[in-house]
Amino acid sequence: MKIQELLDLAGEIGFSHAGELNTAALNFRTEVRDMCAAGRCQTYGKRWTCPPYCGTLEEIAAQAAKYPHGILLQSTGELEDDFDAECIMGTSKLQQQRFAKFAERVRKTDPNCLAMSSGGCSLCKQCTCPDAPCRFPEKAIPSMEAYGLIVGDVCRDSGLPYYYGPKTITYTSCLLFN
Repeated sequence: MKIQELLDLAGEIGFSHAGELNTAALNFRTEVRDMCAAGRCQTYGKRWTCPPYCGTLEEIAAQAAKYPHGILLQSTGELEDDFDAECIMGTSKLQQQRFAKFAERVRKTDPNCLAMSSGGCSLCKQCTCPDAPCRFPEKAIPSMEAYGLIVGDVCRDSGLPYYYGPKTITYTSCLLFN
C-alpha cells in the first residue's frame, strides 16, 4: 500500500490524526527499557509483547531497519478535567481497537509489516507468559515503548503533534511497511 492509501484507511477507521512516520526518527533507547524493568507499567516479564520477551533493542532496530516507510496513527480524547479516568481509559481502548483493525487490514496486503501499538497487548485477559506460548502471535502487537521508543520524540521528528492542548489525551501507534 502507498502512504496515501494508508492515510485514507486511517480516516475510514476513525483515527483522530495520522501522518507519515519519519523512519529515521526511530531511536530505540535503553532508558525507555529501563523504565519498563523498573516496573513503570507493571507488565515487564509478564507479557510476550513486553520486555524482555519482545526482543533486544539491537534485534528490534535491525528488524525496523528493513522498512523504508511508516505511518503514525493517533486517537485524541477531550477530558472533562485532569482526572477524567473514563475518557483516558476509553480513548486508550478506542486506540487499541482502531489500531488492531488497521493492522489486520494492512496485513492482508503486507503480512510482514511491523505494527507497534500504544500500551501493552490486551488480546487476552491473562497472558500465558512465561508458562506457555502466545495464543495469538499473528495478532499480538508490542507497544512503541516496549520497543524502546519515546513516542513524543518520534511524533515531533515526524512532524505530527503529540500534544493537542489542555484537557486532551492522545494515544499513538505506528506501523512500518515496505
